[in-house]
This record gives sequence, structure tokens and C-alpha cells, in this order.
Amino acid sequence: MALTIGDFARATGLSAKALRRYDELGLLRPDRVDPYSGYRYYADAQTDRARLIAWLRRIGMPLADVGRVCALHARDPEEAARAIRAYWASVEAETAARRGLAASLVERVKGNGTDMTDGPSYVLAGTALLDRGLVRDLQQDAAHVAPRLLVVADGYGPEGERAARAAVEAVAATPGRGSSAERAGDGLNALEEAFRTAAGAVAGLDGSGTTLTAALLAGTRLVVAHVGDSRAHLLREGRLCRLTRDDTVVQALVDAGELGPEEAAARPDRALLLKALDGGGAVPEPSLTVHALRPGDRVLLCTDGLSAVVPPEETALALAAGTPEEAAEALLARARGRGAPDNLALAVADLAAA
Repeated sequence: MALTIGDFARATGLSAKALRRYDELGLLRPDRVDPYSGYRYYADAQTDRARLIAWLRRIGMPLADVGRVCALHARDPEEAARAIRAYWASVEAETAARRGLAASLVERVKGNGTDMTDGPSYVLAGTALLDRGLVRDLQQDAAHVAPRLLVVADGYGPEGERAARAAVEAVAATPGRGSSAERAGDGLNALEEAFRTAAGAVAGLDGSGTTLTAALLAGTRLVVAHVGDSRAHLLREGRLCRLTRDDTVVQALVDAGELGPEEAAARPDRALLLKALDGGGAVPEPSLTVHALRPGDRVLLCTDGLSAVVPPEETALALAAGTPEEAAEALLARARGRGAPDNLALAVADLAAA
């Protein structure tokens, strides 16, 4: 039975305006359109798809992902269910990251001074290291180390080298990128602006893009901004803590409980990115976190040329070796000992008195 757009809207919980929009986007075409009046008619069989779209929109799923889930549902409902769980796991992970920012804001508003920089002045004292690896012909990673800023990027595509270098240089050149008197809140603003600048620097590199991870020191607070699967770590008293969450399909499946860490490491699609600076469309929002540092802490930023091949326990042992320069060489040796199939970029630094 054919339903008018009004009847179909009432049956599915979608407004007529939404139905017209979904028709334009190709998400939900009418069964037929009157050639004279232009009026849309829908079939009973389209009700389930429309209701699925309505539910997915109610949980905040972007339209592009809605289309992908609907296509999956048509051929493999179980796979569609996994995609929904993965999406919601990513929402919860982003909410958890924002929770830490909210806590910092609450303390600042209360006047507790938790992001103030009274007392000794500190810097990040360390080194950057790049290596092409043992398989790749080109180096498409980039890294930067300054007294209060660490950055790494992993480029991909035919212009990947330019993309990574442009993104890192854009962050390094952004005003307000760190001072001994900076608040963590100011650091967050600076890194957000830096990532927008980096996205602009990558624009126009067709078919190419880059991950980007940056850590900015504000007093004894480390502000971390992140897009992609390059990572930030903190080594404290021999224990390695990961400060970032990969923006990948596989990580979303792990968060949703669909994969275990061992299964994720063996997946051939583990590097399939959900977010990156690709120079096109909307600029992805970086994940932002704030972490309190102590004297003696060591910070590591790395591309997946390290994290994809060297297990966390080995990373912790190598990172604890001697000076930051010696630790970087030890990490490189671990990666090369496991075949170094990809480019590698490292930024290793200690929290030290200025």
C-alpha cells in the first residue's frame, strides 16, 4: 500500500522535512513521485528502514554513518549491530575525555588554582627521532620537539610527506604554543587553533592526509590534542600510561567489546582511520585531554611505526633507558628488531626544571 509523505512521517517518527532531506541525500528515496504534483509516496516495506534511520539519528549518529549502517543492515544485520556498538563506544570514549576537561574547568572556576603555574618553571627536555624503517622507500612521518611542545604526524597518500610536515610546522608556528606562565585552559585554546591551522595547511593535497598528535606544557600540566592513530604516552616510575585513544575502526570495535586487544593487533585493517587531517570537508575536532605531570615524568609521542609493532611492556622498558636520546634509540632498536615495516617518528622528553 502506498503511503503519502504525511502518513509515512506519522508511521515512522520522521518529519516530512526530514524525509525530504533524506531523499535529497539518497538515504531514503520515495517509492514513487507523482510526475505532475511532485508529491512523494512511500511503500509499507520502507517503514523498517525509516524507523532505523530515526533511531540512529536519535543517538546522534552522523548522516554519513547512518547511510553506512543502513547499507550494512540490508545485507548483514549482525555487522550493522557491531557498527552501532562501535559508534556508541566512540561516543562514550569522547565523553570520558571531556569529563577530565570538565573537572579541570570546575577546579579553575572554584579558584583552586589547579591549572595555575605558581612555583618553579618547567620545560620538556628531549629529542625527536625519525626513521624510514626497513621496508618503506619514503619517509612520510614528521616530528618536532621544543621546550614546551612535542608533535608527531604520520602522513599517508602520494603527498603524505608534505601533509605530515605541513601539519607539524603549522602547530609549531602557532602563536601561544606554550609559556611558563600559561594556564591549561589557554593551552587547550592554543592547540585547538593550531589544529585548525594544520588542517588548512594540509588542504589541497588530493588523496593525502596525516594523523597529528601534540602535547603542550602549561606549568606542570600537559595538554594533549590528537587526531588519528599516533599516540601520546606518559612514563612514571616505570609504568607506561597511554594518554590517547586511536581514532580507528578497530579501536572502536575494541571499545564496543567486539574485539580483544590481541585480536585487534592482528587485524589487517587496524590502521583504518575514522579521523585524520585529510584536507577536505569538515575539519575533525581533536580529542583534548589535560594531565598533571611530576618531576621525573617522561613523555613519549610516537607514530604507529612504533606502536603497531612493539608491545607496551617492551616500550616501557626501552623508554626508561637513560636519557631521552638514549631512550629514543632504544625504541628504534626495538622497532627494527621486529622488522620496522613502517616509518617511525618519536618525540621523547622529560619534565625538567627550566
